[in-house]
Amino acid sequence: MTIAMRFARRTFLIFSASVLAFTALPAFAQSNPKPSAVPKVVAPAKGPLEGRPEKPGAQALAPVASPPLPTPADKLPISKIKVPPGFKVEVFASGINNARTLRVGDKGTVFVGNWQGNKVWAITEKDGKRQAKVIYEKLDWPNGLAFHDGTLYIAEHTKISKAEHIEDNLDKPTALVTIYDKLGDPRPHGWRFLAVGPDSKLYVSNSSPCNICEPPPGFGEIRRMNLDGTGAEAILRGMRNTVGFDFHPQSGELYFTDNNRDWMSEDLPNCELNRVTQPGKQHFGFPYCHQGNIADPEFGWGYDCKNFTPPIALLGPHSAPLGMRFYTGTMFPDQYRNAIFIARHGPWNRTEKFAADVVVVHLDDQGNFKSMEPFLTGLVENNKYIGRPVDVTMMKDGSMLVSDDWNGAVYRISYSK
Repeated sequence: MTIAMRFARRTFLIFSASVLAFTALPAFAQSNPKPSAVPKVVAPAKGPLEGRPEKPGAQALAPVASPPLPTPADKLPISKIKVPPGFKVEVFASGINNARTLRVGDKGTVFVGNWQGNKVWAITEKDGKRQAKVIYEKLDWPNGLAFHDGTLYIAEHTKISKAEHIEDNLDKPTALVTIYDKLGDPRPHGWRFLAVGPDSKLYVSNSSPCNICEPPPGFGEIRRMNLDGTGAEAILRGMRNTVGFDFHPQSGELYFTDNNRDWMSEDLPNCELNRVTQPGKQHFGFPYCHQGNIADPEFGWGYDCKNFTPPIALLGPHSAPLGMRFYTGTMFPDQYRNAIFIARHGPWNRTEKFAADVVVVHLDDQGNFKSMEPFLTGLVENNKYIGRPVDVTMMKDGSMLVSDDWNGAVYRISYSK
């Protein structure tokens, strides 16, 4: 073998090894360090217009601002909302600016978090009269709420706090006590989602701080921790932006919605519904792969989508799926038992508006996707939003609440034969 041939062979082997190393999925434990340190954004956040093409069609698209004030109760679009036969929609509460995350307390109090208003509300009912009032204000994006054993947990932009025995002190709420302050500072996608799992641990989102980027260490993950904030660990990575997750009533597995990247096209990629079957071992593709089968044009080079966990369902291009809950009540027909209700906020970076609805995802006996169908519709009129659902939750009687940040309202959906 000549010197030239040996050199060519050595070069080919080195190149092949490099390609194999590059195309392999980074080990979960090596893709980011432990989330015990506060993650920091290493580049200036560019906001939602990051990556917008210099084309007239794209330049005409921008975030859709909600009305500055809540819609009066008698002006809410109840008559426009459509639900299946037998279901009824009514106003549960109004006048709650930027109403977003919903949680129900042990004594029936409905807590409402928001993002822009920096307040937490409590909706109570006494002597047949319902009242909504602010219990905490001047917070920092208190979108994430969880309730467990009498304690309200609030996830703000960079920390998680708790208020014990909150339902006994609504007239004079106790001071919030910080239990965890090691979240990062991702102003883009910095509104948290929070829940208590069947393992009695807190789960919180720490989304990627960008439209499309290599997330800095500590971002693009969901963490879980003890109820006192100790023992935090990442249970998944490769997530772009989740604002909704819940646990299967039987298996206890975590399912979460994920909002996919913008500006690839108006019709791609789809947003996702994902399933966590191996906590701590799954990477869901961001920023290398979208919707399970599309390599990112910039970050996807050298990566194979087959090496990442694919979504179990596609939820529509830029549909902005947010809050989701499994239905475990008995009021709705049996076909809805253990199905997932998902609030889709609707796209802003798409010429033709759609979604702004609630859909139902049915699973098979193994927890896999079976079908998806519309449940609540009618909030897009003449290609404009007249309402935008954000979250869903279930009341003790089996009825469902839906928040609408566009109108600053909460709707109740009930069923009778």
